[in-house]
Amino acid sequence: MKKVLIITYYWPPTGGSGVQRWVKFSKYLRRFGWEPVIYTPENPEQLATDDSLLADVPSGITVLKRRILEPYALYRKLFGGSSAAKGEGVNPLNQQKKSFKQKLAVFLRGNLFVPDPRAGWVGPSVAYLRNYLKDNPVDAIVTTGPPHSMHLIGMRLRRITGIRWIADFRDPWTEMHYFKHMGLLPWTAARHRRMEQQVLETADAVIAVSAPVRDDFQARTSTPVVLITNGFDEEDFAVSVPELPAGEFSLVHTGLFASDGNPLALWDVLARKCASDANFKAQLRIRLAGKTDPEILDALSVRGLAANVENQGYQPHWKTVELQRSANVLLLPLRQEPEYAKALPGKIFEYLAARRPVLGIGQENGAAAGVLKDAGAGVMYDWNRSEPVRNFIDSAWDRHLTGTDSAPEGDISKYSRVALTKQLSELL
Repeated sequence: MKKVLIITYYWPPTGGSGVQRWVKFSKYLRRFGWEPVIYTPENPEQLATDDSLLADVPSGITVLKRRILEPYALYRKLFGGSSAAKGEGVNPLNQQKKSFKQKLAVFLRGNLFVPDPRAGWVGPSVAYLRNYLKDNPVDAIVTTGPPHSMHLIGMRLRRITGIRWIADFRDPWTEMHYFKHMGLLPWTAARHRRMEQQVLETADAVIAVSAPVRDDFQARTSTPVVLITNGFDEEDFAVSVPELPAGEFSLVHTGLFASDGNPLALWDVLARKCASDANFKAQLRIRLAGKTDPEILDALSVRGLAANVENQGYQPHWKTVELQRSANVLLLPLRQEPEYAKALPGKIFEYLAARRPVLGIGQENGAAAGVLKDAGAGVMYDWNRSEPVRNFIDSAWDRHLTGTDSAPEGDISKYSRVALTKQLSELL
């Protein structure tokens, strides 16, 4: 069996379906003749972890952990608290209103630590892995980012060892929607672009998670850029489908809920319907499972919807799946950034597997809208289109009252983790 060294910052992973990506790949790689070896920080700074996902890790897998020094103690002081506390924001970069301290912290983070605050781990990791690989050879190396420091480790190892190296971009680098909000000085931004181009040129192959991002990268390099999306694990959805709770009409959002994707038109629709229909108000449940920016909760509160909100914070993955499958409507709000039209949030694939109607709020011609349409799983409406959102909610409510809820039945097999791991093995 061949071996692949996977360099990742997230292990055990957070609950987000995007960063679960390599746990799920590791789960199935042995089926296709590859033994994964994981290299990861021993003490990473994460919003949360979900140890239940470790059940997906194959037995006997080698996990190499090394301590990492990160400047987050000072960073947290500047922001006035721990970033990991339940109920706090997704990411200060996403907040629409920033204090002076927050703006200063973002500026310092962006300009002092390039490409990110894990940059200090690159040199020690290269030295360690160079020696490790002498006695423990592998057939390929994969780095997954962000954080994009992981790619710098892979690039140096490729130059030193000549081992085939694949750079997996779960998100873009300089074309990421928040890049322009990092307060970068011109020479710092130029340095990011140089690093990114070096990664694209040095890698033996590059992976992108959406077709538009793949096309962007391919236009900049002769290195093959391959599309391997995120997906869903069929085993997570193999248990019997739960019945929709009686007497509840639930709208469910799982994962990160950032303020730059606040679906105000939807909240307005729900508030007006609550005001005109006492039964709807009594049954409405807005369930938020994951990290939610305070501005989302504030917007719900000022519209009189606070009593209808269940802010559950991070949940184990199995619980997230349960919430998705028992929803009347799954919410998919996208971020109001032009670059986000090219994004495919990881949660969209689990939403497909949950087989519940999806209401997307975002770019109507973007990548996510295309996936929903292709799978027949839901719709995507622009942030300001209140009327079609109202019609969607009214229709879902009517189906709930009449007991005629139906599950989307489109073909989603190409997004299964097994099918995607097969793609990965062929690329390796």
